[in-house]
Amino acid sequence: MPRVRRVRGEALLALTLLNIFVLVTGVVALDVLEAGPLPSTPHPVTDAKGAASVESAVSSPADPERIADALDDPMSESGLEEGLSGFVVDGMTGEPLFDRDAESPAVPASTTKIVTAVAALSVLGPDHVLSTEVYLEPEADRIVLRGSGDAMLTTDTDPEVYPRRATLEELAERTAEALAEEEITSVSLGYDDSLFTGSETGPGWKPNYVTEGSTAPVHALLIDGGRVDPDVSTRAPDPPLAAAEAFIQKLEEAGVSVEGDPSKTQISGEAIAKVDSPPVSTLVEFMMLASDNNMAESLGRALALEKGEEASFDGAAEATQHVMDELRIEGVQIFDNSGLSTKNRITPRALVELVELAGDPEHPELNATVTGLPTAHSTGTLAGRYSEFSPAHGGAGLVRGKTGTLEDVSSLAGTVHDQEGNVFVYAFMANTPGADGPQLDLLAATLSRCGCS
Repeated sequence: MPRVRRVRGEALLALTLLNIFVLVTGVVALDVLEAGPLPSTPHPVTDAKGAASVESAVSSPADPERIADALDDPMSESGLEEGLSGFVVDGMTGEPLFDRDAESPAVPASTTKIVTAVAALSVLGPDHVLSTEVYLEPEADRIVLRGSGDAMLTTDTDPEVYPRRATLEELAERTAEALAEEEITSVSLGYDDSLFTGSETGPGWKPNYVTEGSTAPVHALLIDGGRVDPDVSTRAPDPPLAAAEAFIQKLEEAGVSVEGDPSKTQISGEAIAKVDSPPVSTLVEFMMLASDNNMAESLGRALALEKGEEASFDGAAEATQHVMDELRIEGVQIFDNSGLSTKNRITPRALVELVELAGDPEHPELNATVTGLPTAHSTGTLAGRYSEFSPAHGGAGLVRGKTGTLEDVSSLAGTVHDQEGNVFVYAFMANTPGADGPQLDLLAATLSRCGCS
């Protein structure tokens, strides 16, 4: 077998096994439209004993005919025959094993975030950070809070939460120190949300996405993903203003007197304090695990700015498309970076190729795309799936995948290994009335117990 494909497959296997045994903490949220965030608690792997016994060497490659036979019954019984497509390749060799309309574009829902992850990591690099800054206008005794799109920005420091986030508490303390050096004890506050331009909601977004809490309107300045509280899905009507008001509270706790209400403005003067987000690799993992829509849109705009495009839906989509062209990935057409848009179209083959690319040792900068994939019955948006009450339970701990859910749309793409040591990279997409995640879970679970060598 070609060495590059073999090494890439071994890298995918190593990444898969590594993350099966990692305890992941942090807010995880279902990507279904009704969902809100789950508590910040560890999600230990369950039912992964099979994974521990899998050898990295495969005695013989998987047989495409046996793969097709294994998938035939669950596909027929899924009720998704008319709108179901899929693609499976051997993760060790890259050889196609199963193809059902793999070149047919489908609405991808949140599997769009695989595209966003690869594009953002490719352009920005895994170590890039988003900085929330404070500027001083000394002649006016005014400071200005400027957002950069850090959707993980929060109010208070919590050392028990992973990953550690940038906080308004820390920013206020640094601002207070800088003001003290200038012998300024009282200021007014402006806030600058101008980095992102254009519409606050995307092409093909339904009006209820915001009211149901699936996303906040897209802004460069927001805290807790625009939520009114970190532990609920309800979004603030004006996320930048809510962030500014929260910052006033933290400034006053730090000993700075703030006069009047915050006012919307644009920065001038000198930057005197900042807090940095976690690196983009961590932002991508968070986005993938939680299927966080605001993080996806922020990353899209960050890469748009890096590519010289407007930080808008159109600019981010254009920049992302350029990256796909540079990487020679065909079959991707997007209008947003989160996957909420019903206009997006991606082929199963493109999703598989992106996951393969992210596991390629020649592209270590893209690895967070794979390490961020949720694990069945353990982490992220798959934590509540593949349970002992599910017919897909055999895939618990063995299936890893990015989920996607919209009305009459379900998708799942990622990696899976079976008891014989085969590693598969797969994508299943359903665009048909009544499509839901558990129907696709059974297909991925079938691969995990295939025994198809």
